Amino acid sequence: MYRILRDLKMNKHRQSSQPSTRKRPEPYVAIGPNQVWSWDITYLPSSVKGSFFYLYMIMDVYSRKAVAYQVYECESGELAGELITDACYREKIPKDQLVLHSDNGAPMKAVTMLAKLQELGVMPSFSHPSVSDDNPYSESLFRTMKYRPEYPEQPFEELKDCREWADGFVHWYNNEHLHSGIRYVTPTDRHQGKDIEILKKRHQVYLKAKAENPKRWSRKTRNWNHIEEVLLNKGKIKKVPSAEVNEAA
Repeated sequence: MYRILRDLKMNKHRQSSQPSTRKRPEPYVAIGPNQVWSWDITYLPSSVKGSFFYLYMIMDVYSRKAVAYQVYECESGELAGELITDACYREKIPKDQLVLHSDNGAPMKAVTMLAKLQELGVMPSFSHPSVSDDNPYSESLFRTMKYRPEYPEQPFEELKDCREWADGFVHWYNNEHLHSGIRYVTPTDRHQGKDIEILKKRHQVYLKAKAENPKRWSRKTRNWNHIEEVLLNKGKIKKVPSAEVNEAA
């Protein structure tokens, strides 16, 4: 039937109203830390059936560092606003420097949360509705967390247990984890700008190893060039307004 309609050019929307269209979110490019952040909330199981703890996590897209996190017993725009306020204070974020990207969950679009972003001078950005891969950095972070060998097999008994485990994970992720997306340096080192020198030294080590044993190398050494830009969402790149690299860690 659809083939016949297509051949007769009748397989079209024929009503006066037009179907809704969904545009992809604005693409942004980060050339330094504290220009584009991504955040999300994930469930952590509790010992009470049907009840969960909620891990709020804000990460810097450029460095992949978890700049703020907390575990609560509910999803709330007010709690999210408090967390972003604390993160902006600790990272010394001036107004009109930062873009905060998220999905379209209720806490993300809560009136209290949006009002707090306006007060802080933070530009909100939202994913394409009903599409999960428009917030890839936060999704990747949560996947890393839940596939860690240390991720508990049993539910958390109390909120404090959940928070203690989150503390340990974030410390490992920021300060010990050699992140594959940023040339196997830690997020903290990249956030502080130390990755440039680390990658230069690593490149020299590989060149020396190749010179000493050329037969073991059939190709060039691994690419250890510093990643200068990180893109959030594909499309025509939009620079973050007044984006100056904040070197504060």
